[in-house]
Amino acid sequence: MELSPRVRGIPPSTTLALDARARARRAAGRDVINMFVGEPDFEAPAAVQEAACAAVRGGEARYTPMAGTPELRAAIAAHLTRSRGVPFAPEHVVVCHSAKHALSGAVLALVSDGDEVLVPLPAWVSYAEQVRVAGGRPVLVPPRADFGPDLAALRAAVGPRTVGLLLNSPCNPTGHVLSDDDVAALVALAEERDLWILSDEVYHRLVYEGPPARSPVGLGEAARRRTAVVDGASKAFAMTGYRIGFLAGAPELVDAVARLHGQTTGCPNAVSQAAYAAALADEPPEVGRMVAAFAQRRAHLLAGLERLGLRGPPPRGAFYAFPDVSPWLDGRGVEAFCDELLEEHDLALVPGTAFGAPGHVRLSYALGLERLDEALERLATFLAGRRVDSAR
Repeated sequence: MELSPRVRGIPPSTTLALDARARARRAAGRDVINMFVGEPDFEAPAAVQEAACAAVRGGEARYTPMAGTPELRAAIAAHLTRSRGVPFAPEHVVVCHSAKHALSGAVLALVSDGDEVLVPLPAWVSYAEQVRVAGGRPVLVPPRADFGPDLAALRAAVGPRTVGLLLNSPCNPTGHVLSDDDVAALVALAEERDLWILSDEVYHRLVYEGPPARSPVGLGEAARRRTAVVDGASKAFAMTGYRIGFLAGAPELVDAVARLHGQTTGCPNAVSQAAYAAALADEPPEVGRMVAAFAQRRAHLLAGLERLGLRGPPPRGAFYAFPDVSPWLDGRGVEAFCDELLEEHDLALVPGTAFGAPGHVRLSYALGLERLDEALERLATFLAGRRVDSAR
């Protein structure tokens, strides 16, 4: 059986492959501290669980409209209106199986063969691959020293086939939150060069200091028309296994994605739609408590990394730290660093090469404080046994 070149070229997700490896070691009896995966270690709010159970018991676990139930589309539109500060209507929303599903649907709807899409680095592992699957070419643009977008480099990267800009704020893997000035400059570039903006805002609620994350849609009607927002339930509501998210944008894009999914994946999960609508109706109190816990863990982890000499721009959002480990690489790559750390100390980190930043590692702080302390102790022992390149 001959597979298509488009499918043959898809690599496995780095983070999911590493997570599977850590789980296999744990299943073999190892005490693995898994800082690979971006999954909150909290239960979904009680209102979410109750709504899911009620949907099952009430006979609502059936096919829904392809773009999502009217109730959930209305709830998402109201949520966006409150949280992004500009009016949204249900016809601006298509419900998807997850934020990743929404992203892939938008990319397939917007990218033609040979089109180029700007992807500021460091970037989540799936962005570039989704553009390639759609027949496009991701243009990976290195960041400023603070992990913010290098606006001059982005402008220089625009070519005759450039059609779009893929943004993520708060950012996975760095936790960087775009400043208002950067958002305004990116929108101005998009308007000047007639680019669409695909804004992944799945960590929008998870900001711990400074002003909240700013969406491009808030910069006027012209910006809103060219911007598609992706968000979902996984991060802010700890609903990872529910697999539910959405795309919000121009009605013609929303309709295109609904038609695409109608011929590929079908309607979204009915039970998860009911659960998500309950989460959006009135923010459950568990969300604020989860955000407060992440803020405490963030401060705890950053202080511990600082004591070890592992530094980097402090993350304001998401739940990751992304320190520079290049002085400890012993002339080898960061993949070898992470492999040895896992094999010798059962501590699982993601190498920065997965995100386009080979001198860094990503640590998720979706762990309790005791496990974070244990992780820092293992990391300290590992670093103590390695030669430090003081010239770096």
